[in-house]
Amino acid sequence: MINREIKILLEEYAREFRSIMVVGPRQSGKTTLVKETFPEKPYVSLENPDERLLAETDSRAFLNRFPKGAILDEVQRAPVLMSYLQEILDLTQQDGLFILTGSNNILLQENISQTLAGRLGILDLYPLSYREILSTGSEYSLIQLVYKGSYPEIYNKNRKPELWYNSYIRTYIERDVRQLKNIENTSLFIKFLKICAGRIGQQLNISAISNDCGIDLKTVNSWLSVLEQTYVIRLIQPFYNNFNKRILKTPKMYFIDTGLACSLLGIRKTEELELSHFRGALVENYIIMECVKNNANQNTEQSFYYWRDNKGVEVDLIIDNGTTFLPVEIKSAQTFSKNFAKNLYKIKSYSGIKDAVIIYNGDMEFETSDNIKVVKWSSFLT
Repeated sequence: MINREIKILLEEYAREFRSIMVVGPRQSGKTTLVKETFPEKPYVSLENPDERLLAETDSRAFLNRFPKGAILDEVQRAPVLMSYLQEILDLTQQDGLFILTGSNNILLQENISQTLAGRLGILDLYPLSYREILSTGSEYSLIQLVYKGSYPEIYNKNRKPELWYNSYIRTYIERDVRQLKNIENTSLFIKFLKICAGRIGQQLNISAISNDCGIDLKTVNSWLSVLEQTYVIRLIQPFYNNFNKRILKTPKMYFIDTGLACSLLGIRKTEELELSHFRGALVENYIIMECVKNNANQNTEQSFYYWRDNKGVEVDLIIDNGTTFLPVEIKSAQTFSKNFAKNLYKIKSYSGIKDAVIIYNGDMEFETSDNIKVVKWSSFLT
């Protein structure tokens, strides 16, 4: 098993909360992580029809089987349990009693946030980070990582991405999408997924997606909500600090995993990715999601934005540390160009920010006279 960085945080939460919820994409390693961290606890999967039936029809009897707590996997399948679990947690002083996992974020929040408020610590487990992949002793190029994606099984069992992701998409639609929305036309939903993949790193345009997919605006918004709830996409909001009143306020869309995006885009080899006009957007997607993963794994409470004015001057990433802002430009090129810095100069002139970073796929690292650090992608992520 690949060691997960978030395990330390999970153990800390078990000492601070009576119950813990680990949420994240399907196949991100939630079950493996909690089983390894809490080997003494009984394990129950609510994807098991018999267990789910008991949980739904006699929740009290279901939970009474576990006086010393348990791991309850995929609890979004039996949300009725939450009210009964609240009663148990109110009567105990034991921390880390029940460990819950789920592949659905917002559905869980609706059923849990009120009933278990103050009793539950919530952690997001994303697919493998670059540092976690590096810990295996294997080394990959940036393009290989973007193509392979980050799901543990691809690395643990050396799966072929082009085959694994096809199966993942089918399973995802059958188990997660249909649980949230009664989508009968799955081929149309897959078309919608592919259209979204083709818009990685772009500002979200609901009308354009509606026209391309042939569905109404309400359906687009509904299906985008499903993708967010099930950890397929993440919307990065624009930076609202008023450096310049001309800023735009539309979010940009990224995929949680670039391997899944490559599959949806029909990219079947790393060589195809090298030549693809999506390469730059996918590299940008990968770096931004690595920042999101590291933030979740270490609980650093950073926030991530992009910045763009109405003249098209854009900075790929703004890292908000609470007191400081770091503008970051992300490039897939292997050779540095002075043009990479032009938008950083713009935002620095607007904001008074001193430091900035350019991430690229080359080997040279240096700092300009204007406090702009030029770093290799792997240095930035480690």
